[in-house]
Amino acid sequence: MFKRVKEATYLTADNAWRYRAILRFFYMQHERMREFLLPEEIYEYLCSLEEFENYSEETLHSDLDSLVKWGNLIARQELGKSKTIEEFKKKRFRYQCTPYTVEFERMLIGLEGMGETFGGSLERTQFERLHESLRKISQIANKQRTESNEESAQIWEDLLTYFRQIQKNTSDYFAYINSEEVEEQMQTEAFLIYKDRFTTYLRDFIIALQATALQIQDLLVSIENEALQYYFDQVMKHQQQIFRFQESDDRTPYEDFFGKWESIQSWFLGDEFRESEYDLLQQRTNESIRRITRVVQHLGERHQHFRSRRKDYIHLSKWFDSLKTVEEAHQLSSVVFGVFETRHFYIDQLTTDNIYANVWDEEPMEHETKPIVRRYKEKTKAGALTDRTREKEEMIEQHLESRRMEQQLIEKYIRDDKIHVKQLPIIEASVRKMMLTWIGKAMGKKDRVIKTELGRRVKVVMTNERIMLRAEDGDLEMPNATFLFLTEKEAIE
Repeated sequence: MFKRVKEATYLTADNAWRYRAILRFFYMQHERMREFLLPEEIYEYLCSLEEFENYSEETLHSDLDSLVKWGNLIARQELGKSKTIEEFKKKRFRYQCTPYTVEFERMLIGLEGMGETFGGSLERTQFERLHESLRKISQIANKQRTESNEESAQIWEDLLTYFRQIQKNTSDYFAYINSEEVEEQMQTEAFLIYKDRFTTYLRDFIIALQATALQIQDLLVSIENEALQYYFDQVMKHQQQIFRFQESDDRTPYEDFFGKWESIQSWFLGDEFRESEYDLLQQRTNESIRRITRVVQHLGERHQHFRSRRKDYIHLSKWFDSLKTVEEAHQLSSVVFGVFETRHFYIDQLTTDNIYANVWDEEPMEHETKPIVRRYKEKTKAGALTDRTREKEEMIEQHLESRRMEQQLIEKYIRDDKIHVKQLPIIEASVRKMMLTWIGKAMGKKDRVIKTELGRRVKVVMTNERIMLRAEDGDLEMPNATFLFLTEKEAIE
């Protein structure tokens, strides 16, 4: 990775425009499955371009030699197709572009099409396809589905492709909507035309993401490493069947397989060092919706501020003109303009939070006006310290008593340091809430080990079997779970 990439020299050389035109022609022919080109057809193509009007064959051969020296082309001599003595004396070559050149040109074409702005998108279907690929892998790994080695390898490639597209599209799209260009467009009145479509686009994405990502997380957690190794065996066998002249690598690709699998898990579930990219994606999407709302509100206020009130004043003037007496005009004026020459007092004590309450229904409040003089000081009165030790002790005792009650309730269902949810009778509502809280905390831990309110460490083991948890306040359908109460030695291990 630290070596000099001489194959990229043609992009920054003095005559880069000539080298790029030659290699772009090689790339176009490579895509048409024409691997070897002769100098004559290269020269014919270049002469069709206006920039190469004064280009000579000698210059072409010099450029081809430079590209061969930099590793962009491979020259192969033609020995049996010479038509004249002159051609036989002059070494006749045909040229083939190297893999580095193909990848460089493919990347450059992508960059040229992208322009100066970020691309990307928030595709809901990518998560659905990723979930479908994971479901197939889970079925194959758990021997619930039989597929050929080739089909297993294709499913693995589909999974990686969808995952890369999700990473690339989401990161590029948020870079786009946070760019300076989009920020400037949001400050214009024209943005109001697109704000509904923009908000709907983000809202639909976050709804679909939340619906699918939870299923993806469940699959990533449920597939064990032993089952994965069985699946990766099939993928590796197919890769070994691909014919290569090079000697096969003695190293097994398990490390690469599991490394990519852990990357997918970390993206959706996070790890001990950072939160998941899925959570960050939700936060950034919600923040974008809030930012749009703020921008629209600001634009609406600015639009309202500069709106002409001329029609309103004409309507009011006609209204006043239609009244028959001055008393009616005074009444209308009091409603439209309020009471003239009034004094307003600010009171910092509200008797109600109801915004529709009538002011005449409120209790009177006292307001003390402090003199505005430099030497004025408020009178202070020493306050007494109230001993609340007894109340604190009672609250602590109540808390400990509730903990003892919870412990007594939960210990009724512990058998051999285990609680099998499937085997439980009808349980108390508080026990059901406690167990669901344990499951929720454990799903956020990689090892599924948590410390309960009772001070013990518990490992939660989940399976795909669906069961019915019966409690006093109702029934709940859920995955089967087993709570393993660990000893101190087991928790350390």
